[in-house]
Amino acid sequence: MIQKRTGPKPDKVLITFQLPGSIWAETVHLAGDFNGWNRHSHPLTRSHANDCWEITLELDAGRSYQFRYLVNRTHWQNDWNADRYVPNPFGGDNSVLET
Repeated sequence: MIQKRTGPKPDKVLITFQLPGSIWAETVHLAGDFNGWNRHSHPLTRSHANDCWEITLELDAGRSYQFRYLVNRTHWQNDWNADRYVPNPFGGDNSVLET
């Protein structure tokens, strides 16, 4: 699930990325063009209050961002609530977020 909120500045948007806590995972990381597809820089934390994995980022408004979740350092997963999807060079699709 993706939640979009107004950011602290007019040109920013706060985005909360969430995966259900029911997926079995020891680690979940968010990678995308906002972090150079770094597989380690944006770990999601497990929230027991709402039973999900989540992270909130402040991103530029009016842009498109491609991203995916990396579960347990080996399994790529899309966000099925993304705004759209685009093919990637590895034979799959990337999730796309429109801010």
